[in-house]
Amino acid sequence: MGYVHDTAMSQFIPPTAFHIVTGTWTQAAGQIAGTIAMHKAAAAETAVINIPIMLPSNSVALKGAYLKSVEIDYEILILAATSMTAALNKVSRGLDTAVASVASVTVTQDLAAAVAAATQDQHKLTITLTTPVWLLNTDYYLLKLSAVCPATTTLDLLGAVANFTLRI
Repeated sequence: MGYVHDTAMSQFIPPTAFHIVTGTWTQAAGQIAGTIAMHKAAAAETAVINIPIMLPSNSVALKGAYLKSVEIDYEILILAATSMTAALNKVSRGLDTAVASVASVTVTQDLAAAVAAATQDQHKLTITLTTPVWLLNTDYYLLKLSAVCPATTTLDLLGAVANFTLRI
């Protein structure tokens, strides 16, 4: 049996898989024909969106997916947002009768939260892990996007792409 070590893997995460905490959202056709989106109605609020990073994990160290970065595609349609900020959380699964624990993972985002990431435009926001991680089957990762929006801002989430190395 062969050995796979592919350093250029990517996985699309559809907007319908996102968990949206705040705001009035609807599934909608994207602005471009043939695309889908989660559309936020205009309202002054901080919308919180959790994006599950769905990649293969492994019970053996240094196997499965080695998460390096996540890209989020979105459009701010009417009036710029105040800010768009991403954070990554590692959720360690609890044993039977024990609760899970959550820890912050250090990341950087390529677009400034209150400037370039928040303009009225189409965006690809790249969140890079300061130290990439191998995904163990005892953990999972949630990327949290916080969108601070004035009363007239509308927002379309188009999807995300996780970039990783695959080793099997």
